Formats: sequence, C-alpha cells, structure tokens
Amino acid sequence: PKKIAETIAFMSLNYVVLTSVDRDDLIDGGSSHIARCVASSKKISPNVVIEVLSPDFRGNLDHLDTLLESGLDVFSQNIETVDRLTHFVRDPRAGYKQTLNILEHSNKKNMITKSGMMLGLGETTAEVIATMQDLYSAGVSLLTIGQYLRPTKYHIAMERFVTPEEFHRYEKIGFELGFKEVVAGPLI
Repeated sequence: PKKIAETIAFMSLNYVVLTSVDRDDLIDGGSSHIARCVASSKKISPNVVIEVLSPDFRGNLDHLDTLLESGLDVFSQNIETVDRLTHFVRDPRAGYKQTLNILEHSNKKNMITKSGMMLGLGETTAEVIATMQDLYSAGVSLLTIGQYLRPTKYHIAMERFVTPEEFHRYEKIGFELGFKEVVAGPLI
C-alpha cells in the first residue's frame, strides 16, 4: 500500500484504477489489502480519484464493505457478458447474479458504481439490452462496452466483430436507459 501511494504521488496522478484478481488464498479475498492501498493513497494524495476494479470476493458482502469503506471514489465490477453466456466465459465461482448483487450492494452504500461488458461472443441485441437494463436496475451509473478479443487459442473463440455503428447504438440506448456515462466501442 505504501509503495502504491508513493507512486501515485510521484507521478502526480489525478485518476487511478486499482485492480486485482480474487485472492482465494486470503480469508477476505484481499479486500483489506486493497482497502489499505486506497487509504494510503488518499492519505498522501487526498485529491486523487480512485476507482477500484474489484474482485467479487465470492459474493461476501462483509469483505466488499471492507473495500467500500476505504475511501475509494468509484467501485467497478465487470458483468463481462450476458446471462446466457456467463457460464462459458466466466469462472464458475463468479456469476451473473452474484455480480449484480455486488453492484447493487455497492450502490446502496452511495458508491459511484461502474461495470463493463464485452461483445462478440454470440450474444443477441435483446440480451445486450437486457443486461444493460439489469445493470441500471442494480444502480450502475457508468457503463463500458467493448469488443471481446481472444487472448490465446485456449480461450473461448470470438464469434464476430461488432460494428462501430452497433456500439454507437448501444451507447445511445444506454443513455436512454438513464446511465450517467456510457462508453462503447471496439477498443473500450
């Protein structure tokens, strides 16, 4: 935590995104460590805005609260894909409903809440819009939508490239649903 805080101060950063995978080797999934990183950074750089792209702590709301009480400014947890494809794309320990519960809980704590999803995995337009509606209903105010790109031949295959026009349409729909910010595009 101290080194992260010192690095943020040294670089004079205004906005920082801290991220971590689930730390299944730790009882609290790493929530206390991430919380210490946020608190240390805010102590040295009180004006820095900190977003945490967080693990879901296996749905444990006590562990999530440890993080949410750290002084972070934006809580982010990615839904990744539509409900139907979740079991193909995500680790079985994470799930669509679990992510929505985490996001809804963070919103109830008056946290700015963000999520993101990837397209190009075989989802339908109706499923994308339904996912957007689910996220908005969970209290998400910031949404990113990008193109899935297969990182290795061992990962799930990409079904198609989504056109820039489709991304623009989803961005427009997102604003119509009520999101405060929607950023959608191939490289988001």
